[in-house]
Amino acid sequence: MSAAATLAGRLGLDLRDPGLVHQALVHSSYLHEHPEAAATHNERLEFLGDAVVNLAISHAVYLRHPEDDEGLLSARRAAIVSTTGLARLGARIALGDELLLGEGESTRGGRRRPSLLASAFEALCGALYLDLGYPATRDWLLALAAPELERITSITNLKSPKSRLQERTQQTTGERPHYRVVDASGPDHEKTFKIEVAVNGRVLGWGVGPSRRIAETAAAERALDALIAEDAS
Repeated sequence: MSAAATLAGRLGLDLRDPGLVHQALVHSSYLHEHPEAAATHNERLEFLGDAVVNLAISHAVYLRHPEDDEGLLSARRAAIVSTTGLARLGARIALGDELLLGEGESTRGGRRRPSLLASAFEALCGALYLDLGYPATRDWLLALAAPELERITSITNLKSPKSRLQERTQQTTGERPHYRVVDASGPDHEKTFKIEVAVNGRVLGWGVGPSRRIAETAAAERALDALIAEDAS
């Protein structure tokens, strides 16, 4: 049974064109090693799926939280459609098990890498949109994301770690955090960034990730943890 058929069966989806889901599972590293195995990789579907996911989740939080302003609605949406949030949804359906990856990508743990899982999940949503239409894709997505949509989250926790760190440091020192790239290694299409964050010359934390944004977020989280530990001591 093909990876697309296995995934569709596990999700209970009746596909009209399994080839679209197959394309959603093809990572560029796999196509590079097996150019005859697929017509193209999943990045075009990822582009389309990003719009589908954002519309479905935006509409859902808009309806569920009529008291929220635009900023808070954006924060609620971001908590679900962030790289971490989408990777969580992908892991929930064991999407990584069916991805078609190059040998090197697979060996390096690509099936569990948040950025790769999130991108593949968006590609899957793009494929489902083309195959089943928006209403069916939206209903499936909202059912999958129901725990996140129904979770009661404080306004503070909805803010990104970078926003929370900046608010805290400006309140305590009047200074903004400064992020600096300590190292960037690997080929252009697969770089790993190490970034440190400092306030007034004092390094508070560091983070590693496949993009500057993800590494900066990780650094801000470490910095917040360090400041909380200082407060408790």
